[in-house]
Amino acid sequence: MPSTLSPTSLSPPVSRPRRRRRALLWGALVALLLIAQSLLLALTLSHEASRAQEATEQAAAEVAARGKQLLSRDLQGLQGLMWAHETEWRGNAAELLRQTRVILRIESRDAQRRIERVAESPYLPPLFARLGREQLQLETELACAGALRQGTPLFSRSYFVPLPGGEGLEVTDLCLPRVRAGEPPSYVVATVGLRALLEESTSQEQVRQFEMSFVEGDGTRLARTGLIRGSGFYMAERLLDLQGMSLQLRVDSGSGKPKLIPNLATALVLGLSLALLALVLILARDGRRRAQAEHALAEALAFRQAMENSLITGLRARDLDGNISYVNPAFCAMVGYAAEELVGTGRPPEAPPYWPPEFTEEYWRRHHDREARWEAGLPPREGFETVFARSTGERFPVMIYEAPLLNAEGQQTGWMSAVLDLSAQRKVEELSRQQQERLQATARLATVGEMASLLSHELNQPLSAIASYATASLNLMVREADDPQTPDMVRQAVTRIAEQAERAGRVIKSVHDFVRRREQSREWVKVAQLMDAVLPLVRLQARKSGARIELDLPDSVPRVRCDRTMVEQVLLNLTRNAIQAMDGPTPLAERLLVIRVRPLQPRWLSMSVIDRGPGIPPEVARQLFTPFFTTRTEGMGLGLSLCRTVVEQHGGAMDFDSRVAPDTPTGTEFRFSLPCEDTAGGHRSTLKGETSA
Repeated sequence: MPSTLSPTSLSPPVSRPRRRRRALLWGALVALLLIAQSLLLALTLSHEASRAQEATEQAAAEVAARGKQLLSRDLQGLQGLMWAHETEWRGNAAELLRQTRVILRIESRDAQRRIERVAESPYLPPLFARLGREQLQLETELACAGALRQGTPLFSRSYFVPLPGGEGLEVTDLCLPRVRAGEPPSYVVATVGLRALLEESTSQEQVRQFEMSFVEGDGTRLARTGLIRGSGFYMAERLLDLQGMSLQLRVDSGSGKPKLIPNLATALVLGLSLALLALVLILARDGRRRAQAEHALAEALAFRQAMENSLITGLRARDLDGNISYVNPAFCAMVGYAAEELVGTGRPPEAPPYWPPEFTEEYWRRHHDREARWEAGLPPREGFETVFARSTGERFPVMIYEAPLLNAEGQQTGWMSAVLDLSAQRKVEELSRQQQERLQATARLATVGEMASLLSHELNQPLSAIASYATASLNLMVREADDPQTPDMVRQAVTRIAEQAERAGRVIKSVHDFVRRREQSREWVKVAQLMDAVLPLVRLQARKSGARIELDLPDSVPRVRCDRTMVEQVLLNLTRNAIQAMDGPTPLAERLLVIRVRPLQPRWLSMSVIDRGPGIPPEVARQLFTPFFTTRTEGMGLGLSLCRTVVEQHGGAMDFDSRVAPDTPTGTEFRFSLPCEDTAGGHRSTLKGETSA
């Protein structure tokens, strides 16, 4: 093994004061270079910023002057139009509008400032086509009144005119009073487009470089032009003083903050400075690189050795022939062999000692297959599970992750393997499997108990109905034989007994499927059929307590898709609870049970059971749907829990509202939803029928 050279053996020792002086000189040189570069950049950027700001100021001045010139020219044309004859007015006005794009509309008004004649610009659609002129002339009236009072043309304040297509323009009106001795005054009103004034005042070069806009005092933009958006860095403002109003012109340059390298000369100087600085840094570093490299190499070797020794994952390196060249302590502890016993072994046909003899041929084939895949350009298998043998002969499972081992030139020199011992994991998996089997057995026992409880709870209602009909049949049979209605009534009661017996069978099957959590037998059922099935049983219980039943059902109700038997059980449970809630505290005249059906959404239907009982206290409402919770001595506490589970299996939801305040009518409403046919767009009307119990 080659010896390791220390840094002191490669370079002569250097005293600490000498190293300090050398570092101070190099630091001073680097600081001077940085200061020179910073000053050069600062001066260059300041010069470029001054040039850009001056160009912006000059553009603002030129645009303002050009705008005043255009308005003065148009004002002369309008003054000539004031004294034109009525027969020549329209022709002169049209000619003036063709010569300028700034004026959008010219009006001739009488002494009461009513419009007599109008000329529109040929370059735009009619200005007041969308919103009438009479609605947008408040500013015009004020300007004309001031112009007549001062005897000079005046501009109005700017206002917005909407155009067809959702667009609009910001305009101002120029009012010119015409006063003749002995004649009433008249006016010429010219509508000036601010955007058109801005575009005509701006040159093509300025349009490509700047964004021009008229703004108000609060910064609100009235009109803009320019092919680019201003960057907001170089800006200039000019006040365009007009008679009666002032326009603030804002010029925003499209060029942003000056670039770091604005021109070629600066780039050359900066490049040379950076090159000089780089050479200085290279020279400063070169004196220490050899010592640092040796020190870093020693530290890296020590760190790698410590890291590999601390791993619990086995590491194994092999050359291309399969000969082991390196193993870490974790691998040695895993297989039970020392590193000296493993390094140098594994060259065919000699197999490593940790290979089980019965798998030797298979492992050699796997090794050659991996080499063939790598030579063909295919990635090797990332990880595979196999079996190793400890020095004691014990077989244990391992997971191996292999990757090609490359040298500094990128050439493969072997394979590097990470080996994980799976013995503990296999023991945990076996323990988990045994616990899972115990849990499944416990769950089956719990299911049997749940099935028995549900069957006893759900069969109570059909069996009670069978007993009631059987008692009624016996009572009918002892009546006088000459009563002609007796056979029919007995036949009806026996038919009801058969229906309830069949219902009990369906309950057993549905509850059995429900407990086993299988898919229920769903079918499309009319809501009226559900009501016809449960109302006879509801009326029997309501008759005993003196309650009245009200069915609130729309004329046209879509069919619902559900397990008919289980939904009937939900309705029976809810109505039974409602009648029992009113049995004691509610006066006989106020005992009313309402069954309401309403479309909830296009594909959902809502069913409600409403009573006028005392309501549900908050402490009871918090655990109302908890299984086996009940407030009655004879109850089992499964009804509401079963109802909500059935509704949720259908994809719906169940909730309730209860009123228990002493100063308001009390009662409780249970609601649940079921999927139904699409009812979008359908008309529904409600009919209420009340049946006395």
